[in-house]
Amino acid sequence: MGGRRKRSPGSRAQEAAPRRWRPPGVRGVPRQLGRKMALPVARVLRRWGPEWWGATAAATRRAISFKLEEKTAHTSLALFRGETGVKYGMVGLEPTKVALNVERFREWAVVLGDTAVTQGRHYWEVTVKKSQHFRIGVADVDMPRDSCIGLDGHSWVFTYAHRKWHAMLVSESAPITTIGQPEKVGLLLDYEAQRLSLVDTNRTTVAYSLRTEFRGPVVPAFALWDGELLTHSGLDVPEGI
Repeated sequence: MGGRRKRSPGSRAQEAAPRRWRPPGVRGVPRQLGRKMALPVARVLRRWGPEWWGATAAATRRAISFKLEEKTAHTSLALFRGETGVKYGMVGLEPTKVALNVERFREWAVVLGDTAVTQGRHYWEVTVKKSQHFRIGVADVDMPRDSCIGLDGHSWVFTYAHRKWHAMLVSESAPITTIGQPEKVGLLLDYEAQRLSLVDTNRTTVAYSLRTEFRGPVVPAFALWDGELLTHSGLDVPEGI
């Protein structure tokens, strides 16, 4: 693993052209896994099961409640507190010691939530006080597992590094100056409005809204390069935002 697993993104990437949505695990399969790992679509849907798809039918009736999906987590990340928190480790496990898994992020310290959204407004919070370098947002469920959230057209994120916030999409970033580093921040996802907002929980105000381009199911997404993040879901959307 070594330094290759710890790298932080810095290069620009071109925005991916619109493409049809595919279930997770079909795209970006390592060549060495062979054709046996190219699972049929029906089998993939069954394997991800109700934790990915069941909540979407009632998305407009109740708040999203999710945990972090261990099988997507890069080997440098460890989940804790009932899989609602994630910690970064300096060095991940050697690839030969990790079970072959087409859902796991291979190059970047990324983990996804286990519940997909296809409609409605949803709100969750993240305790960020113990990390100085992280990204939080949403991503396509089938985003390439050799990429990082914020680098291509498969994800929409807010990033914190060097004590500054930025909204990030396809390696392009815009500074956010209306928020410092509170202990906790909120994320408001409005699927129909194609919008993801960063919420200042101290003032219950929107600090920044990012225009999105959802083409299918999206899930909460997280990346970090130090410390830990703790998620809080199942929350109602605060009044006034």
